[in-house]
Amino acid sequence: MKISLRWLKEYVDIPTDDPLEIESVFASLGHEVEGYEVLQAPFTKVIVGKVLEIEKHPHADRLRFCRVDLGKGDPQEVVCGAWNFEVGDVVPVSVPGAVLAGGLEVGVRSIRGVTSHGMICSARELGLGDDHEGIMVLDPAVPIGVEFTEYVPFPDVVFDVSITPNRPDAMSVIGLAREFAAYYGTEVRLPDAAPATVDRPSAIEVTIEDTKGCPRYVGRQIDNVKIGPSPFWMQLRLRASDVRPINNVVDITNYVLLELGQPLHAFDLDEVADEKIVVRRAHAGESIRTLDGVERDLDVLDLMICDGGGVVAFAGIMGGEESEVTDSTTRVMIEAAHFHAPSVMFSSKRHGLRTEASARFERGVDPNLPALAAARAARLMVDLAGGEALADVKDNYPSVVTPWQVDLEAGEVERILGIPFSRAVIADLLTRLHLDVEGDSPIKVTVPTNRPDLTRPIDLIEEVARLYGYDRFPETLPSGPAGGLSADQRRDRRLREIMVGIGLHEAQTMSFLGQSELDGLNLPLDDPRRAAIRVRNPLREEEAYLRTTLLPNLLKAAQYNVSHGMPDVALFEVGRVFLTEPDPGDARIPHQPVRLGYVAVGRTGQGGLHSSPRQTDVYTATGLARALLAGLGIVCDLRQATPGGFHPGRAAEVFVGGERVGAVGELHPAVGRAFGLEGRVAAGELDLAQLISGRWQLDPPSTYPRVEFDLAFVVDESTAASALVQAVAGAAGDWLEDVEVFDEFRGSSIGDGRKSVAMRLVFRAPDHTLTNEELAPHREQIIAAVTDATGGQLRGV
Repeated sequence: MKISLRWLKEYVDIPTDDPLEIESVFASLGHEVEGYEVLQAPFTKVIVGKVLEIEKHPHADRLRFCRVDLGKGDPQEVVCGAWNFEVGDVVPVSVPGAVLAGGLEVGVRSIRGVTSHGMICSARELGLGDDHEGIMVLDPAVPIGVEFTEYVPFPDVVFDVSITPNRPDAMSVIGLAREFAAYYGTEVRLPDAAPATVDRPSAIEVTIEDTKGCPRYVGRQIDNVKIGPSPFWMQLRLRASDVRPINNVVDITNYVLLELGQPLHAFDLDEVADEKIVVRRAHAGESIRTLDGVERDLDVLDLMICDGGGVVAFAGIMGGEESEVTDSTTRVMIEAAHFHAPSVMFSSKRHGLRTEASARFERGVDPNLPALAAARAARLMVDLAGGEALADVKDNYPSVVTPWQVDLEAGEVERILGIPFSRAVIADLLTRLHLDVEGDSPIKVTVPTNRPDLTRPIDLIEEVARLYGYDRFPETLPSGPAGGLSADQRRDRRLREIMVGIGLHEAQTMSFLGQSELDGLNLPLDDPRRAAIRVRNPLREEEAYLRTTLLPNLLKAAQYNVSHGMPDVALFEVGRVFLTEPDPGDARIPHQPVRLGYVAVGRTGQGGLHSSPRQTDVYTATGLARALLAGLGIVCDLRQATPGGFHPGRAAEVFVGGERVGAVGELHPAVGRAFGLEGRVAAGELDLAQLISGRWQLDPPSTYPRVEFDLAFVVDESTAASALVQAVAGAAGDWLEDVEVFDEFRGSSIGDGRKSVAMRLVFRAPDHTLTNEELAPHREQIIAAVTDATGGQLRGV
């Protein structure tokens, strides 16, 4: 918001005019100054004069010849083309030698045969407004002959202040005056809000049908108003705040909004049907033409102001054309109300209609401010529009909002802020903010209703720090352990680096999916992933469920890329899935494990994942899993299986430490087609709890040489190689460093339905060089273990 320093200083004593110093005070109080403008009079040698005579120009029908008293004896003779002033009016006159806004120099010149000594000026010519239709007519009380600069409130400084959303109380001149008064330890001078009243009943009838949307409504009647331009000083203040002057009544409502922070609206009471006001939600099919000339169809959630005939205004946003104040208005109803902040915000966004009023209501205006604001506006309409304020005020306030109390422990202030504060200092700082303080332990602080941001002890501690001055706190270095990433966070980052390094692109997909996606995975009926949690209010049916697996949305993302001319796609995602079982840490919410999912289609041939020119297949999926887990330093076991949705015979389950952590392989062709993907699709999904939550353990490397030997076993065709590896690892002892399957053979020499699996075993001792004699017992243990576990026989025996 923009605020004039002169206007601010009417309500609080500020000991400086230096804009930089004032800007630093704003910053200290937590209000950012986005910029400021120093205003100077854009003209010279303009004198206040009084029109003595007006004659018709002898040679021009549209010009007039005037004699103006400038307070120095002989009247000044001036030719003027404006017709909005009469004899006796007080006007600004630029004399020869004057320079006006824009650099226009004024001199003596002949206009159609008549000499003009200067000119009578309009607001635009003086750089004080946009009006160029007529000259400025000043208040008759302005002294004749004085420099017009004495009448103009310049110099001035206009600050553009950014008010944070939690401080609606500061969105006014009075609100910021309170802040400066608290900073300097002075008092705030409130404007006069006591109008002279006439004792007759008001015809206004107010009904609030939606008390949640409108907890309070004040209607005040002003009769016999005379519509005209607002005073010059008011117009200048409005313009400095980027508000366009309209007429005295409308300008007064805008002026009070800026002054007190309470949005007002003025109705032409003669245009309010039955002189009745009803606050309710809009009915289906209703519409309103707002003051900006736009016809708007209403939603049943829109809060509206209605009369006996229908809607007349958007509550808290903008009035309607039918009841606006015009030049013929004589009776005015001032509306000062309190509206539900979310209702105003949603209607404002729904209709793309943001105003000064809505900007304040959506933050939360003081519910106890409407009566004061209505009285202030009534006082100004009596003084500036000649109106009569009726003493009968309609104030519908069903549930009065009262101040609330917050308990604050004095020791908590020191604990949070780091330096000691006595009870007296705390009380002094909070009292400056117009908070009532009582008691010692705890300190009982009563918060006025204009400060909705103060509800907790920590809020009060922040106020203490803000007013004490952040720059007064000593600079200290933080104590305790240094910051940094946790082990789990480092593993999570490492995981992503590995996946990107392999050649995949990270994706972020929605956490929602539809029933059709779950059906497309071809999961068994008893698969727990089919039991998805339904969203209570889904935006659309295609996103009605929380995901139980990452694969559907990754497959949709892959299909989107393929359909847009990118046939080779490899994506991964790290994200949560949502299961129906309760969370182990909090049974009130569903279990939300973090998983890694990936899909790959086509072939890229650009290095990384698809550097070879062959098609994506099961080895792509298993290779990804092995490379990832090896990069994380995790030993895994892949066991052939047919998980739901995968191709039978081209998939495996992944085990770490004997626990299943996921599945990888080729998807079933029907699943690929269901998601619009032709050809083979490699995919995998792993539970990250075991992968990133583990703890690293350092085993010191041995400096002694390794010993290798090979063993080949003849086993049944159905025996998985992983079963052999598991049997070897269980029997080899602590000296086994690595075991690798390097060959698989089938042929008539070993019989039908049989195969030979060859493995290379690596042994190393940590403290000496191994000998063949030492390893011989281990070799025999391994052979016996494989025979017991798989029925295999050592080949060649």
